Amino acid sequence: MRWTARRSSRPQLLLCPGAARRSCTASALILALLPLTAAVAGLPGCGKNDYHFEYTECDNTGSRWRVAIPKSPGKCTGLPEPIKGRECSFSCGFGEFLELLNQTCSKCTAGSYSLGSGIRFDEWDTLPLGFSTVATYEVDEESSSVSSGNCNSSSWIPHGSYIASSRDDCTVSLIYSVHLKKSGKVTFDYQYLDNTIFFEFFVQNDQCQDTEAANQKWMHLTDRDQWSSHSVNLKTGTNILYWRTTGILLGDKMAKSVLLRNIHIEGVAYTSECFPCKPGTFSDTAGSSICKVCPRNTFSPRGATSCQKCDEVKQFSEEGSSECKNRPPCTEKDYFQIHTRCDNEKKTQVMYKWIMPKLCREDIKNAIKLPPSGEKKPCPPCNPGFYNNDTSNCEPCPSGTYSDGISLCKRCPAGTEPILGFEYKWWNTLPANMKTSCFNVGNSKCDGMNGWEVAGDNVHSTVGGSDNDYLILNLHIPSFSPPISSASSAGVEVGRISFIFETHCTGGCELYFMLDVNRKSTSVVESWKGTKERQSYTHIITKNAAVTYTWAFQRSSTPQDVRKFMNDNVKIYSITVNNAENGVASHCRPCALGNDQRSSSCVPCPPGHYIDEKTNKCKDCPPDTYLSAHQAYGVEACIRCGPASKSNKDHSICFSDCSFTHSLENRTLTFGFNSLHGVASLMNGPSFTSRGTKYFHFFNISLCGNEGKKMAICSDNVSDVTVQDVQRDSNEFANSVASFLCQSTIIPSDGRSFRTALSSQSISLADTFLGATVETSVQNITARPERFPASTNHIPDIHFFYMATLLTASCENGRGTVLTMRCNPAKVGQGEISVPSGCPGGTCDGCTFLFLWESMEACPLCTTDDYHEIEGACKSGLQETTYVWREPKVCIKGINLPAKSISNCEMIDFWLKVVVAIGAFSAVLLVILTCYFWKKNKKLEYKYSRLVMNANSREVELPAADSCAIMEGEDNEDDIVYSNKPSLLGKLKSLTSKDKEDIFESVQLKSPRARNI
Repeated sequence: MRWTARRSSRPQLLLCPGAARRSCTASALILALLPLTAAVAGLPGCGKNDYHFEYTECDNTGSRWRVAIPKSPGKCTGLPEPIKGRECSFSCGFGEFLELLNQTCSKCTAGSYSLGSGIRFDEWDTLPLGFSTVATYEVDEESSSVSSGNCNSSSWIPHGSYIASSRDDCTVSLIYSVHLKKSGKVTFDYQYLDNTIFFEFFVQNDQCQDTEAANQKWMHLTDRDQWSSHSVNLKTGTNILYWRTTGILLGDKMAKSVLLRNIHIEGVAYTSECFPCKPGTFSDTAGSSICKVCPRNTFSPRGATSCQKCDEVKQFSEEGSSECKNRPPCTEKDYFQIHTRCDNEKKTQVMYKWIMPKLCREDIKNAIKLPPSGEKKPCPPCNPGFYNNDTSNCEPCPSGTYSDGISLCKRCPAGTEPILGFEYKWWNTLPANMKTSCFNVGNSKCDGMNGWEVAGDNVHSTVGGSDNDYLILNLHIPSFSPPISSASSAGVEVGRISFIFETHCTGGCELYFMLDVNRKSTSVVESWKGTKERQSYTHIITKNAAVTYTWAFQRSSTPQDVRKFMNDNVKIYSITVNNAENGVASHCRPCALGNDQRSSSCVPCPPGHYIDEKTNKCKDCPPDTYLSAHQAYGVEACIRCGPASKSNKDHSICFSDCSFTHSLENRTLTFGFNSLHGVASLMNGPSFTSRGTKYFHFFNISLCGNEGKKMAICSDNVSDVTVQDVQRDSNEFANSVASFLCQSTIIPSDGRSFRTALSSQSISLADTFLGATVETSVQNITARPERFPASTNHIPDIHFFYMATLLTASCENGRGTVLTMRCNPAKVGQGEISVPSGCPGGTCDGCTFLFLWESMEACPLCTTDDYHEIEGACKSGLQETTYVWREPKVCIKGINLPAKSISNCEMIDFWLKVVVAIGAFSAVLLVILTCYFWKKNKKLEYKYSRLVMNANSREVELPAADSCAIMEGEDNEDDIVYSNKPSLLGKLKSLTSKDKEDIFESVQLKSPRARNI
């Protein structure tokens, strides 16, 4: 319907506002006096066509008056007198209107409709009357404010059957104010695909105060092939409705618009007229509340009671058309090729079909004919797990059997079991658990079309109805069945899907791979834009639930009248899903046997057990190993956990028990991180978008312990998922993730004038614990210690390594996380967590996230090597010993510092003192005697030298002297005769030598006495 049809509350626009209700009665009196004034002027009497009736505004008692309003005041006289009207709460039902002449409800005629006390907006060629759009860009006071002038081109844009929001990072509001006479509600359809736009709907009263509905203002994401409906109750009085979008663009990619349609408001004032059906619709009965849409190849004008057929040979029309269009000549863009199903001869051929519905003509000038079919070729084999039973169809192998797709199904040998799953690599027909469709938000051109077609060795996108169609391919897996000899454990891999694809595009085409768990909501796992070479992608499932995989291909995100990208396409060559419930098998594997030796049937092994190769019995995996999700045969299926990690009881995962040991310089350092086993948080930032929007990176970290349970949970608050839902199963919802380390983007309430802080884009950064070590690399994940400040002590850093299982186009091996633990006695309690200064988002390459956690709790446990003792003096037989920590102290807990101790000590004995004194006296005496005899020796040396010199100076030899001593009274002052004999030291050495050889030397002495003899 046109916007004029939205004015079912038209009287309300002409009545007095609420602030001037007292003057309404006066206005009625003035209107009553108009006939008298006109009569005085000699004007003609008023006829029924010269005026219309309206109600005055309701007074405090809930009453109102019906008054006659002249269409041209002052042109006639004789208006009807005002009379009391129906009560203010009165309104007619659906398909009826209020005739004010007699104040009764009457049915609408055919070709028109009425909502009774409601209004509907379902036609968006232009912005309907009463609606307005406001675009602003508000930032916090700390950042430079951006004026709304930068958002002048941002608004909600009408697109015929819907209205679309802006795609930029402005805050754009669609506003409508309505005054309700009684309680009512508003209902609308919307499509919301992109979480980089925050979409909210809320209601305020005339005092700009939020109503109760503001508590549920955030809209949740929708699937690409559906519209969601939302309803909010409204109160009596003025209600101002706000549809508001705010883009948070962290990169260069534009967001996808939010779409609105079919806004329906109940509880407004009476409807005094019925409204004609809009062109392309009709109403064939009286008392209709809606108009029906004309089918294809028909049309209708405004107010039609039926649809008229087009000339189907020369013309065509889409559903809901107001006119017929001439059919154009057929071109190559109007047909496509398919491979036929295998016939009884097991052959297929290429055939060409017109795109349906066929809109072109073959019988006019420049038109082309449909090409002939190709020659028949042998059919491709069946897919693995299927067989051909001499018919044209491939059938799945019965339970317990397997096939390679070429040969017949065979039963698995004794002691083995089939490996269930699906492997689609031949595309002669679309498998039974897959379906295809086409969807467009703005038209129904492709409704009923196939979005994908099989082509032998691939399945590819079709041409669709327009370039902005979503071409959809679905694959449904009811549940997963892990190997019969393995036990399912929460949080571990239960299945995976892999597919090989390529895209060829000349425009901005995009391929989306999406996931829907338990039919809750569809979330985008990964997307690829533009041309992509042939490549493979794998996604791992950790929850055993019903899963629907969806591939959606869109050539252009903007609608266009002329098709430009019809030849853009995507091809999928193979899709493989393992451990699928009710799947088929292409081969078998050994299984565990029961205790009954006569039985060859398989039995499930308990959790954490593998199948022994020799006995085919279940055996427990060795300590600190986890069981592979892909096999359970042989001890090699038990994979060793990483360094400093251990397995849980079920051997399903490895985790850190918060302990770590390391040998350093002939001592063993023992670390205990038990005080850090809880969830720690880091709010890093702020960062700013190119337009100045402030946002933060918020991280939740679960370091160790908890038997490997992932305690860190990140969730979005811009959704309708309740806290109870998240607590019940956080892995079930796309907007909540549980892991060892996760990240959310936080927009503060003052960042863009939000009324509350927003959390969105939550992702897991650490699903698997790889190990803890002082080395800088584990499984191709490398720590970067040079990106952090150097440690100030000798305690080595300990690196905890994690891996995220979700693969992305930019991180083909998945995301890795390194959490470095550093001993810092100055950081008490949980300490401080930081990211590299040059990488504010925690990652410098987008694939490896780096964190530094400094804390006293990261120091090793204290040992005897961390303190030393100080002994005091022995006093009164007692000695005091004190123990002190070595500085700087770099340990915690462990052993306690020993208390001060006092021990007995022995005093020195009296006689020991006497002995010491005698010894000291003897030593002193010895020194004195040594000095005395040394002096005497010097005198003897002198006298001896003198005698020798005197003897050498005489020529007469004398008999040997009886004595060399100086007699008493002799003069000892004789002259000294020196000789060149050796010194005393030399003589002593010589004497020593001669004594040893028994050689004696005679010395002749000459003296005055000899001459006198």
